[in-house]
Parts: sequence; C-alpha cells; structure tokens
Amino acid sequence: MTTAQTSSTPAPAPQTGAVTWETLELHTAQPFGIARWTHSVYPRTFVSFTQDGLTGRGEAAPNAFYGETRGTVEAVLPLLSDALRDPWDWDGLGARLSNRMPHDHPSVKCALEMAALEWCALSVGRPVWQLLGLSPAPLPESSFTVSLAELPDMRRQAREAVQRGHGVLKVKLGTDRDEAIIEALREEAPHAALRVDANAGWTRPRAKRMLGVLDAAGVELVEQPLAAGDLEGHAQLRAHARVPIVADESLHHVQDVLALANAFDGVNLKLAKLGGPLQALRALRLARAHGLQVMMGCMIESSLGIAAAAHLAGLCDWADLDGALLLADDPFSGLEWQAGTLARPTGPGWGVSRA
Repeated sequence: MTTAQTSSTPAPAPQTGAVTWETLELHTAQPFGIARWTHSVYPRTFVSFTQDGLTGRGEAAPNAFYGETRGTVEAVLPLLSDALRDPWDWDGLGARLSNRMPHDHPSVKCALEMAALEWCALSVGRPVWQLLGLSPAPLPESSFTVSLAELPDMRRQAREAVQRGHGVLKVKLGTDRDEAIIEALREEAPHAALRVDANAGWTRPRAKRMLGVLDAAGVELVEQPLAAGDLEGHAQLRAHARVPIVADESLHHVQDVLALANAFDGVNLKLAKLGGPLQALRALRLARAHGLQVMMGCMIESSLGIAAAAHLAGLCDWADLDGALLLADDPFSGLEWQAGTLARPTGPGWGVSRA
C-alpha cells in the first residue's frame, strides 16, 4: 500500500492594516464661548486604518477639560496605533487601549475605535448602525448652541438660528448675568425649546436661585450646573428641581454612570470623552438600566465625528449634534440637515465623504 502524498502552499499571513493620521485646524464661523473659555480654532486629528483596499476613519477631538490637547493626541497616537490590529476584534482593541492608557486620552481611543468600526461596516457594505444592529428610529431634533458672548450677540445668534428653522436652542451660561440672558433669549425665541448648559459654572447658592429662573422660562433641562466632582450638590439640587439635571463634565468614563444615577436625571454622552462609539453604547445601556435619560452630545467636530454620534442618537431622548454646523470649514460632507433635524446616515460606514 502506498500513502498518497499531498502538498500545499502555506496560506499567506493576514495583511496587517496601516494606521495613519493628519491634524487639521478647524475654525468656527464665529468665536465659541462657554463659562471656561472662548475659542475659534479647534485642532482635530483624523485617523485612517487601511487594509485590503478599504479605509476606516476616525476623528480625535481633544478637550483640555479631559486632559487632552493637540500635542497629547499627536504624542500618544504612535504609542496606541498598533493596538488596532484585527478590525473585527473590538473587545481586543478596547482591552489593549485600556491596558496601555487606563483612564487617559479618550479622543485618541475614540478615533481608533471609529476607524475599526467603519472598516468593518465598509467590508460588508453597511452603515455602522446596521452593523451594530441598532434601531432605525428617527433621530431626536438636535439643539443649536447659543454660545456665551455679549448680550446683543447672543440675541443675534438666537434670532438667526430660529430664522433658519431651529426649534431647540441650547444656551451657554455660567456668568453673573445669566438671568438677563435667559430673559433676552426667551424674548427673541418665544416658541423655541430652551436648554441650558452652565458648564460647571455655578456655585450651589447660585444654582438654587437659577432653578427658579429656568423653571419660569420653561427651560427643558439644565446641564452640569455645579463642579464636576460635586455629586452631593447635584443630588441636593435634583431633589428640589422641576427642571431635569443632566451630567456632562461629571461623566468621564463608562463606569461613572453608576455614581451619577443618584445625583442626576440624565447624562450627556460624547464619543470623544468616553473613548468611542462602543464605549458610548455601553454607557447608554448602563444609563438606561439605572433609569437615566440620555443625550447624545458632541464636541466642536467635523461631520465625520458628528456622523459617528448620529449612528447612536436614535437610541437617545435628546440630541446635541450641532458641532459641525458651527464650523466655517468642515472638511467632510454628506450629512443631511433640515434645520435641527438630522437624517440618519444611510451610506456605508459613517456615511460621509471628504469634502
């Protein structure tokens, strides 16, 4: 008896994807002010993962409040980029990023996670929200932000937004003239829904006084009235407030949701501060499990970053996704806006293209 001999050519090793990036300075159409600062230039780093002829993209939108700058992003990307190996290994990517930088550099992690998800979605010709099995529900109407400025300028911002058809205005506060601002904007936009963001700019006594002002003006909600670490103060405010109180700066990591459930009515989820879409999805489900309402928010970002948030926004109660609308030089196109109503992206991947 003879034994048949077979031979085979070893399968080629899987191609390793390449991670590249570039930083662009994005400019707002006008200076954008909050309680802590006013800026008009926003460096954003765009990450690409290319393998087998497909390229997934992500955006790093650093915020100094969370310990990130353009410099930290550009310094950390070479240290974290090789964590993105197999784009389908989402758990492995998250574990490697967390092990290397446990609590830091969330916008870099976000960009890498975005790039992996888009690559996978492109490989099957689907939008990311379909890849993740998310609801096709319409997105909540997004607010349009009236940034802190001199009162005549804030009046103008509100008036022009309403003229363009925006029905929800988000007003930045955190000053000693907040009562006058609310009165003026309610006068300019009597039929618009008003939301307030104090960006941690109030003391406890000031916040207690402002709650009555907000209630009288029919304000829908107030974001982060007190300092990020003052959960006790927020819990006390919540006990007496008629206006829902929503955490923003108090929420840095997915696990923070548990502690916030006793101090807030809702949470503002931003992909760039939580480390990416998958992390935001975890936070969203955790918030729901603990009875919290959810806002899908954003930084000042291009339409790429906004598109990623939009893929999750159909699961939320509120949306604040106007970051790209505030730009004078958005490098991406493809999102369909009708005033504050954003259509769910339908193209493969994130559904936007380089302009």
